[in-house]
Amino acid sequence: MAGGGGGGDRTEKATPKRHDEARKKGQVAKSADLNGAVVTLVGLLALSAFGPAMFHQLQDSMHQTLALIATPEALEGPGLLRVFGAGMKTVAVAVAPIAGVCALGGVAVNVFQVRFQFAGQALKPDFKRINPVQGAKNIFGPQAAFEGGKSILKVAAVGGIAALALFPKLQDLAALVGMPPSEFLPTLAKTVLAIAQRTAIAYLLIGLADYVWQRYRHEKQLRMTKQEVKDEFKQHGLPPEVRAALRRRQAQAARARMMSAVPGADVVVTNPTHVAVALLYDGSKPAPEVVAKGQDLIAMQIRRVAEENDVPIISDPPLARSINSTVEVGHQIPEDLFQGVAQLLAFVYRTAGRKVS
Repeated sequence: MAGGGGGGDRTEKATPKRHDEARKKGQVAKSADLNGAVVTLVGLLALSAFGPAMFHQLQDSMHQTLALIATPEALEGPGLLRVFGAGMKTVAVAVAPIAGVCALGGVAVNVFQVRFQFAGQALKPDFKRINPVQGAKNIFGPQAAFEGGKSILKVAAVGGIAALALFPKLQDLAALVGMPPSEFLPTLAKTVLAIAQRTAIAYLLIGLADYVWQRYRHEKQLRMTKQEVKDEFKQHGLPPEVRAALRRRQAQAARARMMSAVPGADVVVTNPTHVAVALLYDGSKPAPEVVAKGQDLIAMQIRRVAEENDVPIISDPPLARSINSTVEVGHQIPEDLFQGVAQLLAFVYRTAGRKVS
């Protein structure tokens, strides 16, 4: 199989500029498990703190409601609305402190993870998200299997800890049988809250571990080649006009390198007219690599070079848009696109009578 250009080994840590660019695109390390764990834990702590007062408020409201509906006249006309309004007001006042604590906890954990950052680019429509074929690949792909395994381990860990906290309390719970309701409910609530809080602490530890993993994965994805670091260092501190000229020259050189790599590509995926992506898989890397991509005029030039060198051109608009919007030149195809690219390359190999080297 023909060889092609590569992007180099990404062994260098991302520079502050690279981090800022990623943040502007909404690419940050964030753990949904940590968010859920913090909100759950602070909610349970708030319930322990405000629960008795909430219970008494609801109890008094129920007594007042029963007193109001003791006579049929209370349910006529505005009386029913008054009863309903009083009940809803009591519920809102009783629940407001707990809801407020949960909201503050959710905001605090998000600020802790990503700080204050509005990423307008993350709001742009992404065709990959609404593409049913790509959605099915995400559901049944390797990344989905990995996340499913993580979820099973999390449920098993939290469930095991909940069981260990519950078993010593079984005799205490059995002793509640026959207890008056006024004593039964507070005792039961206290026991259940204690078990739930232990489980939430375990979930918090899992969330912290997942956050560390997400940070590691994010940093790995942002790694740079030595050449990229050198180029960024050269541009630092230069006048804007010089930086703009350097960027133009670098863009021209990068475009020339892209076009020189197209003849060695295995396939060019198109939109079919607005986007073109050239892929190469020589067996030396774990996944196919994007050696060239572009839109409009650049896409036309990629197709022209491919036609001149007998490189297969396949129209697959969803796949072409997904690769063009998520994978840079010199980068390998991510896991969520493996299946679609593998099927495309298999078709090309069968058509050309070739095998993967």
